[in-house]
Parts: sequence; structure tokens; C-alpha cells
Amino acid sequence: MRQIFNIRSALFASLIAFCSISAIAGKDGHEPKFGGIVVGSKVGDLEIVAKPQSIHIHISDHGKAVKLDGAKAKVTLLNGTEKSEADLVLAGDKLEAKGAFTVAKGTKGIAVVTLAGKAPVTARFEVK
Repeated sequence: MRQIFNIRSALFASLIAFCSISAIAGKDGHEPKFGGIVVGSKVGDLEIVAKPQSIHIHISDHGKAVKLDGAKAKVTLLNGTEKSEADLVLAGDKLEAKGAFTVAKGTKGIAVVTLAGKAPVTARFEVK
């Protein structure tokens, strides 16, 4: 009887340790912070926030904002056969384009981001 209790205690302790490690490992900084879509790239995580009146791209590396001085981006939105493009410019801590965009569930996009002194990176995304 005592041996069964020790085995159960050991299994319970192992389960708690595993759950704790899983919870810590899940916090990797890849969750959206601005309500957008996070796409990994060579320059860091791109969070693309596409709305009908604006498109924003926030860039972070391991959860910390990347300096965007001299950065630029271009986003192409695809809705069936309709295609629209927008050039994004630096606006504070993000790249931004303002205007009228067709953004709905299923809209696909391609973002080409160029940071100063770095090669352009491409990120594909889909609005869900």
C-alpha cells in the first residue's frame, strides 16, 4: 500500500514539473501584441496588423522592439482576383500605410520588409 502511494506521489510530482516546464516554454514572445498576425523572419518577428483603414507592421526580436530607422516595407493584399499594394513608412515604432484597403477573412498578403543595411525579407500571411 505504501509503495503505491509513493508511486502516485512520484507521478503527480512529475506531472506538475512537466506542466510547469510546458507553461514556461510556451512564453516565447511569438504571440501577437497588437492584434495582428505574427510571422517569423530573418530580421525577427513581424506582426502584421491589416485593417480596412490602415496596415501596420511591428518588428520584434525575442519580444523586444527592433530599431526601424531607415526601414521600409511594401504589402500586397490579395482578395480573389483583386490585388492592392501599399508602401509602408516609418511611424513611431512601426511601419504604417494609411488608406482604404479591402481586408476580410481569407485576405492573403505578402509583406516585403527592408531594414537599413539588411537584405529584404518576405513574409506571407492570411487574415483569419
